Amino acid sequence: MKAILPSSLNPEVHSGNIQNLGLIHIIDYTVNDIPNKPEKYLIVTKCQPVSPALEAEIKSEVKTAGSAFSATGIVLKPKQETVAKSAAQIVHEQHQNATRTERKAVSRRVNPLVSLNPYQGNWTIKVSVTSKGNMHTYKNARGEGCLFNVELTDEDGTQIQAKMFNEAARKFYDKFVLGKVYYISKGTLKVANKQFKTVHNDYEMTLNDYSEVEEVADEAGFVPATKFSFVQIDQLGPYVNKNELVDIVGVVQNVSSTMSIRRKSNNETVPKRDITIADDTKKTVVLSLWNDLATNIGQELLDIADQSPVVVIKSLKVGDFNGVSLSTVSRSVVLINPDIPEVKKLRCWYDSEGKEAAMASIGAGSRPAATYGNRSVYSDRVLLSHITSNPSLGDAKPAFFSIRGYISFIKSDQAMWYRACKTCNKKVTESIGAGYWCEGCQKNDDQCNLRYIMIVKVSDASGEAFLSIFNEEAEKIIGCSANELDNLRSQDGEDSPYQMKLKQATWVPHLFRVSVTQNEYNNEKRQRITAGSVVPVDFATESRLLLQDISKMGVSQ
Repeated sequence: MKAILPSSLNPEVHSGNIQNLGLIHIIDYTVNDIPNKPEKYLIVTKCQPVSPALEAEIKSEVKTAGSAFSATGIVLKPKQETVAKSAAQIVHEQHQNATRTERKAVSRRVNPLVSLNPYQGNWTIKVSVTSKGNMHTYKNARGEGCLFNVELTDEDGTQIQAKMFNEAARKFYDKFVLGKVYYISKGTLKVANKQFKTVHNDYEMTLNDYSEVEEVADEAGFVPATKFSFVQIDQLGPYVNKNELVDIVGVVQNVSSTMSIRRKSNNETVPKRDITIADDTKKTVVLSLWNDLATNIGQELLDIADQSPVVVIKSLKVGDFNGVSLSTVSRSVVLINPDIPEVKKLRCWYDSEGKEAAMASIGAGSRPAATYGNRSVYSDRVLLSHITSNPSLGDAKPAFFSIRGYISFIKSDQAMWYRACKTCNKKVTESIGAGYWCEGCQKNDDQCNLRYIMIVKVSDASGEAFLSIFNEEAEKIIGCSANELDNLRSQDGEDSPYQMKLKQATWVPHLFRVSVTQNEYNNEKRQRITAGSVVPVDFATESRLLLQDISKMGVSQ
């Protein structure tokens, strides 16, 4: 039978490991019909060399006894310096010398992840656990349950997400260990939900309580290949606030010092470092490194920042801070100047023309300008119901509108401000001795400023919605700074000046320029509406707009 080897085995052929008349062990294969060919072909997807070539002696005619039949044939005989062994003997000796686990692994047929599909029957995969999620509980109409998921990577670098529910989740949660290798079989596949998938695969796997998961011992040499699916900086918009992670290659333009950020969830302080990268689209984006990546890789980048190194980062979260931003997650991998074609191409471009090119931030084109004129709050005018009744708004990229409404409610006991550095306005932390420490400025100050970060309810004739409002715009609404409002808050009384100040800010009409994005909370997507500009209502301008709308209706006199 004729066979076809994949191009990935070319190095084995060129090195002489696979050669004419040599012996190979075919591990994985399919038998297919080739168009315009009468016979079937063996498509070899994975194999390994067993022995070098045997000496061949070709005879033009081989006659059988008692017959005039002749045919061309090949007679194999061993090289003189070696003992004659058949192929079966060679395989048998290797089988005897191998350990029990190795013999079992050789006899087991493993399918590559790329070959799996929902219509396939029995399959077995050999994969490493490259990410493991926490156990979550849920409650719906059918009752309560638990689930968790893992990301699996095979030797070729192909990834797939596997989910387990209830009994299967409890059965396999402790069995799956990050970094270990497993044989997995008897799972099911279905088309992946694009909203929740975190790897580049059209399918996702579900493991049930009857699925088989077997740990592979002594597999330190099993190192999954790293595959990249690069997204250019100017194409990041559709990934904002999505679950899907992206891979990026860029030239480092700037590296900040390390900052300490305090988490709201557990009050834990974690290190963070921002770097700015650019690519051949002449766009830049800010990338936040967290935890060990900030302290280790970040420091290495800071030391060689003047050389403009090229970085490759796998698995980045795309956020909407400053329009578009990038952030590492627990599974992110950062490589500095790796030897891959994409890095060489980008380095060539940067050295030849990119170094002198004018760069623009990708966020500048994805959000409205920082300063809003009166004209901007009168464009794209909609009712609140247009936003709240359309849950998909802001899904692909941030959407911007103008609305006119009243602030109907301000929750008085919310955290309405944060402590900020008087120089850079970044968040500060209380020093152990005295004063406030700013990681951005790397200095300690005796005093700090309070800056608004508040949630208000806005209403119009069609409905209501909650808006996030920040310092400068919040000062226009409240009528005083956060420092002044904090002083009023300390004054007691039934009709305290603090409560009166908030009351005076409600039921006053405003024009809002807002951005609409999608955030995910507990695997549920929610709209986030942020006010970028707040201005008082100009009734003369509003009247002119109403007259224009009436004239467009073609009302007869």
